[in-house]
Amino acid sequence: MTAAELLAVAAFDGGKEAQAFPAFGVERRGAPVMAFCRISDQPIRIRSQIYQPDFVVVQDPTLMETVDVLAGLKAEGTVLINTEQKPEEMKLDTKAKLVTFPATQIALEELGRPIMNTAILGAFAGLSGLISFEAIERSIGHRFPGELGERNVKAARRAYELMKEQSA
Repeated sequence: MTAAELLAVAAFDGGKEAQAFPAFGVERRGAPVMAFCRISDQPIRIRSQIYQPDFVVVQDPTLMETVDVLAGLKAEGTVLINTEQKPEEMKLDTKAKLVTFPATQIALEELGRPIMNTAILGAFAGLSGLISFEAIERSIGHRFPGELGERNVKAARRAYELMKEQSA
């Protein structure tokens, strides 16, 4: 949810319309959570879940064993998975573009904890080109002031630059 909120704030900061919202499964602590983010150049009037996403971001690849993360993903869409595995090792049945990225590793190295929200956000910005890194940086700084914010910006910047290199 945090990553979706940060993405929506960054998109809005970048001059786009945006909305972010969660969808909770079983009502218990630690249950899988889906979060959605709509970004548009036009006013957003719809308020439903996103059933045919252009992008899917999977922060915890172990959920793919129990959750159909590819449900509704457009054939020309992109899936970004937080893993150190190569895309071909994932063995996913999809026509969508599959991108893997070590966000947890970056979070551990930059933050000292496996909280990869800002790293995956930087990777998404670098991959999609929908949001400028400067907007991501401002969004993170607004949510996490001080040293924590600086470390999160560093993780996001490292992820952004690595993804730009990987995508080139």
